[in-house]
This record gives sequence, C-alpha cells and structure tokens, in this order.
Amino acid sequence: MIIREIRVTPVAFRDPPLLNASGVHQPWALRTVVEVVTDEGLTGLGETYGTLDHLEKVRSVAPALLGLDVHAQNEVYARVSALIGDPPSPSGVPTGERPIDRVYSPFEVACLDIRGKALGRPVADLLGGAVRTAVPFSAYLFYKWAGHPGAPDDRFGEALTPEGLVAQARLLISEYGFRSIKVKGGVFPPEREIEAIHALRAAFPGHPLRLDPNAIWSVETSINVARALDGVLEYLEDPTLGIPGMAEVAAAAPMPLATNMCVVAFEHLPEAIGTGAIRVLLSDHHYWGGLVRSTQLARLCATFGIEVSMHSNSHLGISLAAMTHLAAAVPGVTTACDTHTPWQDGQDVLAAGALRFVDGMVPVPTGPGLGVELDRDALAVMHEQYLKCGITTRDDTSYMRAFDPSFSSRRPRW
Repeated sequence: MIIREIRVTPVAFRDPPLLNASGVHQPWALRTVVEVVTDEGLTGLGETYGTLDHLEKVRSVAPALLGLDVHAQNEVYARVSALIGDPPSPSGVPTGERPIDRVYSPFEVACLDIRGKALGRPVADLLGGAVRTAVPFSAYLFYKWAGHPGAPDDRFGEALTPEGLVAQARLLISEYGFRSIKVKGGVFPPEREIEAIHALRAAFPGHPLRLDPNAIWSVETSINVARALDGVLEYLEDPTLGIPGMAEVAAAAPMPLATNMCVVAFEHLPEAIGTGAIRVLLSDHHYWGGLVRSTQLARLCATFGIEVSMHSNSHLGISLAAMTHLAAAVPGVTTACDTHTPWQDGQDVLAAGALRFVDGMVPVPTGPGLGVELDRDALAVMHEQYLKCGITTRDDTSYMRAFDPSFSSRRPRW
C-alpha cells in the first residue's frame, strides 16, 4: 500500500469565549485535516493543529512521504525528522513538545486508519486490542463570558461564578452523561476557584473532580490550594510551572499531581520520575508522536506506577476517534479522559453516526480503521471559514488584551 497522494486542509470552527490562564479563546478554533491516499484507493484520516506555522510544516513534509509504504513508519518518521529537525524539547512550558512528533502524528494516524481498513479491523486492534468497549470522558468546565464581545450570547451562557460553573456542569452532564468533572482554573484568585470546587462537590457528590490552573500559581500557593481541597479533588493538574516546582508541591500535596505541561516528551520522564513530580500523566497523541508511541508511553508509565489519562485541546471528530481507539487499547487508562467535544456544539468534518456519547462514554467504533468517514461538504464549509476568519494562530493573550489591556499571563500570577 503505497502513498500516492496527501491532502492537507486547514479548517476553522466557531469557539466560545472560554477563559484560561493565558486569556480567552478567540471566536475561531483552527485545525488541519490530513488525508493519505494509497495506490489501492484507500484513504486514511488524521487531524492536527491548525496554526499557520504548524500547517506550513505539515505541508512541507507531505511530498517527501509520497512513494512510501504505509507500513514503513520508521521511514516516515525519518523523513519527517530530516525536514523538521529534532531539537531538544524544553520541559515545563506549553510549547515544549518535540516539533517532529507534532508533525508526524497526523500522518501516523492516517496510515493506521488505512491499515485497519485494509485488514477490516479497527485501529484499536492494531494497538494491541481493545480492553474496553467504551471510553469515559469528563465534563470539561470553563469560566466563560456569555458570548464573544459584539456577538450574540451563545447557548452555554455565562460562567463567572461558582453558581455559573454548577449550571454549566448540569448542562453538559444532562446532554452527555459525564460521570466526572474537570475545571479549567487559573482565571480568578485561588480562593474563588476553591469556592467553585466546593460548590461542584456539593452539587455533584458522586463525581470525581479535577482542577487545572495551567501552572499559574507559585509553589506556596499550590500547596495551600492542595491542602484546602484535601479529600475533594481526584487530582490537581499543573498547579505550578516546571518539574522542580511540581516535585516540591507533590511532596506536600495530599492528592496526586497530574500534568500535560511539564512532561510532554520522553526526555522529560527521567527527571519527573526521579523527583516524584507527577502521579498522573495526561498523554496527547498529537504531540507524543502518534498512537503507537503513546502506547509505548503508557507502558513506560505503568512500569513506574504513573497513571495515564488523556489531555484535550480544541479538536474535531477525527481526533476524538483516534483518542477513543487509543484509550480503548491502553489498560492503564483508569480515569476519564478530557475532551472539548461539547464546545464544538455539533460542528464536525465527519459524517454523523460513528461517534456518540452514552453515559459520558464514547463506544469504540467497530468499523475498520478509525471507523469514521469524512463529510466532504462539511470539510469544504470549514475550509472556507478558515480562509475568511482572518485567524492564523492561537493567541488567547492578545485577544484578552483587546478587551482588558491590563491583562497579564505571567507565571506565577498568584
């Protein structure tokens, strides 16, 4: 099965004004859809980031992959590496992932989709076989404005208070059946976010809770918050920046610490393991180098007693399908994964029906490959939106400063 064509299509879809430590989401989220076509007529799908710098990298390597067998992933990786380079990845920063892995990932997923289709087997089978038939996801709550300034309010409404977050949780849980809750914090002073977590605990006593302030707190503040939420949180995610700071907090915190920020590449693991900085790693195949490398990561984490779950960024259904197959095939995924799917509000590039939420879980597609199909009309609409929206990068900080010039994203802020 030889790669004869690769199509790379940038897309944009509407995104609510979700607040975070870096600012607020812009009106449009960007993604890139990758289609790999073989000489036998099979097409595989991949999805990745949509910022212009990343898009240009993906486009630049695509011609170098033509003529390769879809099974020859070592050679695919080598060619991506030759064009992108392989600089060291700094730990503790949101962009510390290895560029080669970010670029390689959508091609690997697309090739796995093709290989599954050729065999008539789901991708989960290519990763070792599914150990669960459905993958649990959590309600991902955000502080948010009622709508983007100058635009009508969105259907999710405002959430700037504990009561607003509880109302948001009720909406997402009623629509998707989520059985656990994650809060994106780092927006308001810690005391205010502690109050919100207690309000959620009172409203949903049976739902595990997580809090993620995106490393906006000092070590001292992180320890104080951890102690204030003793017995309330399932885990505390990235309270402070960097492996040394996380290790200091972990030594004093009564609950596990999780990360998707200070450990984002294999070379970060020795220090994190040696210092006991984390007990939960939120993996993300988009920057860990695809699905196979993510299963290798999970096995390594299991060796050192680190639990694995899954990080999420604004994504579409191709990513959700890949995440679901991966989580289905990794025994060590013991907590609900993150997903931004509710914030898409039905927008997608996939034909309807293959992916759905049932009691907070996504049943693993049983069709060949990823088990999903592209909706070409929807892809064309989202591509046109990309061309017209005027956004080519994600910049939550600048967008926030357009409305609050005094806003600072410095770390630590508290």
